[in-house]
Amino acid sequence: MIVKKGDMYEAVIEAIEFPNKGVLHIDGERVVVKNAISGQKVRFVINKKRKGRCEGRLLKVIEPSPLEQSEGVCPHFGVCGGCLYQSLPYTEQLKIKENQVKALLDQVCDSYEFEGIKESPVSDGYRNKMEFSFGDEYKDGPLALGMHRRGSFYDIVNTPECRIVHQDFQKILSATLNYFAERNVCHYRKLQHVGYLRHLLVRRAVKTGEILVALVTSGQMGEQERSLLAGWKEALLSLLLQGSFAGILHIRNDSLADVVQSDETTILYGHDFFYEELLGLKFRITPFSFFQTNSLGAEVLYETARRYVGETKNQVVFDLYSGTGTIAQMIAPVAKRVVGVEIVEEAVEAARENAAKNGLSNCEFIAGDVRNVLSSLTDKPDLIILDPPRDGIHPKALDMIIDFGVERMVYISCKPTSLVRDLSVLQQGGYRVEKVCCVDMFPATANVETVCLLSKLNVGHHIEVELYMDEMDLTAAESKATYEEIREYVKEKMGLHVSNLYIAQVKRKCGIIERENYNKAKSEDAMQPKCPPEKEKAINAALRYFRMI
Repeated sequence: MIVKKGDMYEAVIEAIEFPNKGVLHIDGERVVVKNAISGQKVRFVINKKRKGRCEGRLLKVIEPSPLEQSEGVCPHFGVCGGCLYQSLPYTEQLKIKENQVKALLDQVCDSYEFEGIKESPVSDGYRNKMEFSFGDEYKDGPLALGMHRRGSFYDIVNTPECRIVHQDFQKILSATLNYFAERNVCHYRKLQHVGYLRHLLVRRAVKTGEILVALVTSGQMGEQERSLLAGWKEALLSLLLQGSFAGILHIRNDSLADVVQSDETTILYGHDFFYEELLGLKFRITPFSFFQTNSLGAEVLYETARRYVGETKNQVVFDLYSGTGTIAQMIAPVAKRVVGVEIVEEAVEAARENAAKNGLSNCEFIAGDVRNVLSSLTDKPDLIILDPPRDGIHPKALDMIIDFGVERMVYISCKPTSLVRDLSVLQQGGYRVEKVCCVDMFPATANVETVCLLSKLNVGHHIEVELYMDEMDLTAAESKATYEEIREYVKEKMGLHVSNLYIAQVKRKCGIIERENYNKAKSEDAMQPKCPPEKEKAINAALRYFRMI
């Protein structure tokens, strides 16, 4: 039977791959059905089939998985697009994430110590930040405020009983929805670019209980906006909460994009920041500051990272993608100097203030894109800590990082697929993965943090190659392209990093003879790494391009 686009099937999910790929087979053909869990019997329709890849759209879960539980599950589960693993016991969630990360790492790492996964200290009500969206639950329906319906860009699900946030979030969400619904205030319509209500941003510190709330709207309300916002502020201040408001803000956003950003911010009450505490340090957090969304889980994550960092006495440490400087300030007391680089200027300002309040004078925070800032730094790092956004590290920045040649790196990743892509490049650049540990910062969801320790390859077992060659020693074929030109061609066309040693090995295979002492080991017992097949193929393509073979 040939699987065709538009065909409908029923089958049992065999496995789940990161982040939400349910996998099954139909007559030997692999099919991916997103948002399905291992063991579920599902009905789906084939909606994509090209280049040997087959994807189905989930229509209905016919039978639950034997792993799923019915008690204690969020009432919004299955409709809200937020939590894929809400129906699984927490121990099962941890097993799935641990196995997924290990499987991804094994594709690119030969040997390393895998320390498994550490659980979050709490699995319910753990999030310290939420961005709720205004909309309607169905076309032209009543006003809704919550999360996007699973699989929908437009429909919004009211989530007043969301299980991954504190009850204070639920009260603020419900009060806001009721206030504006009673006054028939319309939400912003993305296609027509008309309407007022866009998002509700809520942040709450676990340790201090301080709450920061921001209503994000368009600028289309008119003269009654001031009284409308004043009434909303009073409605919030009348709530009986466990925490207390540090600030209530109004953010105007007239961007056409569906993102939470500020064209203008007005403080309606209090301040535009609040404080949270982690591992004995205090951090000032603003509406758009990057800060781990699970405060208690962040302590587990950073303790793991600090253990991987190890000894830093009299060392210069680069903390790249530093956010509000959380990691930098944890390392600073036992380091000579820490330099943090972060693209969000607001976060950099908060990091500087945080360092000053924590009495740390050996921290410097620089605002800018990592790939642009690195070339201008005068410090030479002894250790590099990486905590990039979900998409990982830009290739140009990764090359610059490798060129520093530090003995150790600690890479903290919130997306395992981006991590393994970058690890492949880092290993090609002369690093090996020593050990890895997962930390579950996102219970009930498919996401997971991973901490990875990398070290420079042992020079006693590997060689670094230097090229010494006079023009008189070049053969006719060799004169057509330099090693640098071959490396750059392979990198630009194939996205691979190849060494002079690998190029020399392939050239010898092709009968291009080097000088007798070229690229020989510096000692008789030194071991030379062999060029991997995919890189040999890429180098061959470069040699053909330069007409050297």
